[in-house]
Amino acid sequence: MQRTRMTDYNEAHAAFEWSLPDAFNFGGDVIDKFAEDPNRLALIWCDGDGAERRFTFADIRRLSNRFANLLRQHGVAKGDRVVVMLPRIPEWQIAMTGCLKLGAVPIPCITMLTEKDIAYRVGHSGAVAVITTGDNAAKFNDDAKFRLQCAVGAGKGWLDFATAIAAQPDEFDPVHMDIEDPAIMYYTSGSTGDPKGVTHAARSLFAWRVSAWHWLDLNETDVMWCTADTGWSKAGTSVLFGPWSVGATVLFYDGPFDPRGRFDLLAQYGVTVFCAAATELRRLVLEDISGVDLSALRQTVSAGETVNPDVIERWTALTGTPLLDGYGLTEILMVILNYPALPVKPGSMGKPLPGTDIAVIGDDDQPLGPGAIGRLVIRLPHPQLMHGYWNDPDLTRAAFVEVGGIRHFITSDVVSVDEDGYVFYQGRADDVINASGYRIGPLEVENALMAHDAVLECAAIGSPDVDRGEVVKAFVVLNDGFTGNDALVARLQDHAKQITAPYKYPRRIEFVDDLPKTTTGKIQRGELRRREDEQSHS
Repeated sequence: MQRTRMTDYNEAHAAFEWSLPDAFNFGGDVIDKFAEDPNRLALIWCDGDGAERRFTFADIRRLSNRFANLLRQHGVAKGDRVVVMLPRIPEWQIAMTGCLKLGAVPIPCITMLTEKDIAYRVGHSGAVAVITTGDNAAKFNDDAKFRLQCAVGAGKGWLDFATAIAAQPDEFDPVHMDIEDPAIMYYTSGSTGDPKGVTHAARSLFAWRVSAWHWLDLNETDVMWCTADTGWSKAGTSVLFGPWSVGATVLFYDGPFDPRGRFDLLAQYGVTVFCAAATELRRLVLEDISGVDLSALRQTVSAGETVNPDVIERWTALTGTPLLDGYGLTEILMVILNYPALPVKPGSMGKPLPGTDIAVIGDDDQPLGPGAIGRLVIRLPHPQLMHGYWNDPDLTRAAFVEVGGIRHFITSDVVSVDEDGYVFYQGRADDVINASGYRIGPLEVENALMAHDAVLECAAIGSPDVDRGEVVKAFVVLNDGFTGNDALVARLQDHAKQITAPYKYPRRIEFVDDLPKTTTGKIQRGELRRREDEQSHS
């Protein structure tokens, strides 16, 4: 499968064909390949105190070989699960790559997990080894029978990472990985029920490069900075697998969120492609960046939650560069995207990635026409799709549906597609508001409110109503300098009526200090609905 640069979206999508190797080991087939050039820079790490470390691909090859040897020495083998719970430090890339070279299945986890969260993941996955920091070692149950406990920094009863790998050989032969062998596991946020272990095969790690080609538009000379946390699947595609599959350099920052500091880092390290969540971007567009040199920055991308059109316009005006929103989910990663070669429609998450075909279906599982709101499904086979939910065949089977005699994956997201093929996100299947028989996507309301200067962020849900069944209610976080009162409620309502259809305006508005979010920064509308339901029955 050869890369071709997209100059026309329709031509690129029509011409694309998936072509996968019979076997693929990311560590051996990507890292070791680029390591043949001893000077090719792979990683720039820095922190909030100004410390900096740089690693070539040759450095990553050598250090990941040592970690793979350490795992093998302690009885970890191909197919075994390994918890990798590290912050944004180079040891994360080294450990992840070392696991992949051995054929062990890394489970990336954010460091904010509690003891209970960790115990569930360890027990559910049957993990046999763990690498974390000394500060987080105490979160792991002493009763867990790990073959290897390794910590970056001191940890009582744990091997010290630096000391342990220093004693290992520099050479390691990456194991053979059939394209269908399990390669990595991500746990979802668990907004309903226990978290699900989303298991991806080696083919996914290979296929994720396609979004790096067409969405990130990366090449070997680029410097990519993605602010995603290490436990998010987004870090996989935009910190590890995407940039390094094309030989790009990655900037990895470990420090507090400082809006002005973000721009200073972009300038200091000549970042060409920047990736940040909508939550960050909403704060960044408020900054005065006079005197900051962003001449190297070519484009910015975002995923995980929809970027409101107003934020996109402000970002472009502020930086002079495009902001390309994208859609993906843990089970398949990035599949609907905006591209440098495709004109952006405000509010749209773009069009399907080359190699991806979608449908929008109704409650009867039949396709819907342009403009209709329905469930998004993705046509199969698709090499980016998960191997399945770990140890849950029933849940895995329930994730598929036949549409026109063809198997599709159910995303549980609700969208509409216009006559030009642009996809518009409307929310999760259970987020759609039904007011007096009208189906209203929360994003339509939120986008309208976000265009008002008073609104920093907001979330819309259906609030129980005796007469209408539901009415639109918005929870609004205000920008500094604004006070929530009845007069502002009226102004926001009038503003929404001017931007979207009048029946969609929020009949109820509540001002709040913050919104409930998952660890990946997605707004939890379900939690807001739960609170609203409790209040309506009290």
